[in-house]
Amino acid sequence: MRILLTNDDGIHAPGLASLERIARALTDDVWICAPEYEQSGASRALTLSDPIRVRRLEPRRFAVEGTPTDCVMMAVQQLIDDGKSPDLVLSGVNRGQNLAEDVTLSGTVAGAIEGMAHGIPAIALSQTLNFFHDEVVVHWETAEHFGPGIIRRLLEVGWPADVVMNVNFPALPPEAIKAVEVTRQGFRDGLLRKMEKRTDLRGRDYYWMGFSAKASEPAEGTDLRAVYDGRISVTPLHIDLTHHETVHKLKGVLGGAPPAPKVGA
Repeated sequence: MRILLTNDDGIHAPGLASLERIARALTDDVWICAPEYEQSGASRALTLSDPIRVRRLEPRRFAVEGTPTDCVMMAVQQLIDDGKSPDLVLSGVNRGQNLAEDVTLSGTVAGAIEGMAHGIPAIALSQTLNFFHDEVVVHWETAEHFGPGIIRRLLEVGWPADVVMNVNFPALPPEAIKAVEVTRQGFRDGLLRKMEKRTDLRGRDYYWMGFSAKASEPAEGTDLRAVYDGRISVTPLHIDLTHHETVHKLKGVLGGAPPAPKVGA
């Protein structure tokens, strides 16, 4: 099995080293193509207005001046040059969770989606953090302990071609993990993103984006609830964002010729 690895934390991220250890527990045929610099929050961004430069660090290991989506596209279409496409794309292991509505912002999930777009089964993996301070211990050993077995089982069972698997490991050591749960995507009950205004030493204003550490109260069966309760969350995701209930409701009142404008409008 040939596995392609990418991430959004950058080529030197400890989570990528963790992912490589997971992949090498499954196969010796591992390729790595990751961003030169951190691309957290890049979602499915493509580099369209600048050239994309690549550094070959060693055989089968490349750093790309671009996004996770660029990396997967570059690897599949240009850098893996022996004609054999990857059998699996693994994206991560992200430093921090990719849960609930944040999956639409995630460069980690986007790397997996780009694998799916190329017809390759893909899995995003993230190691949850309670806080993002530098001194916080990241339990990479949890992802490494459980990751290979979960990936093997998912590959045995299989999943639809238009789906990616999103795996989140709780911020706990391996012995504290309670179970693996297949979940649905949750939604937080409050906005965590915030913008802070600051002033530099020349008196000019600038702004810094961040997140507040406010816990939600998610429903049972969601990715958030599972991770909060110490269970590994496995969520099948797809990119059909259609709200089907509203589609059916609107079909009864909107359609056909567009309504004429009101007189005097």
